[in-house]
Amino acid sequence: MLETRPIRTEADYRAALDEIERLFDAELNTPESDRLEVLTTLVEAYEQRHYPIEAPDPIEAILYYLESRGLSVDELESVIGSKAEIADILDRKQALTLEMIRGLHQQLGIPVQILIQPYPLMQNSA
Repeated sequence: MLETRPIRTEADYRAALDEIERLFDAELNTPESDRLEVLTTLVEAYEQRHYPIEAPDPIEAILYYLESRGLSVDELESVIGSKAEIADILDRKQALTLEMIRGLHQQLGIPVQILIQPYPLMQNSA
């Protein structure tokens, strides 16, 4: 049995993952399930420090939310405006406005912290 201690190295991390796999089906309210819970918390902390997951940019988030809910781009008209404006936003030719961000948050539930992130726009090649 792996000694419960902070995960400091990749080897510690791999050993903790192996132990979690071994304990995965532990019965609730047993020493094994308690150990599983502690190891899971330690692994999550290690992963947040060493393998952070960056949030998607606003356009990626909009497209993901539409796809995951089975919605079409046309359903953005009430939030963004005309089909041409929607195309400009999704093609990164125009930035989201504060009103659009509010609407996307309220109507689609996209977190504001994702929508307000800076993201690259296409350079106008005129």
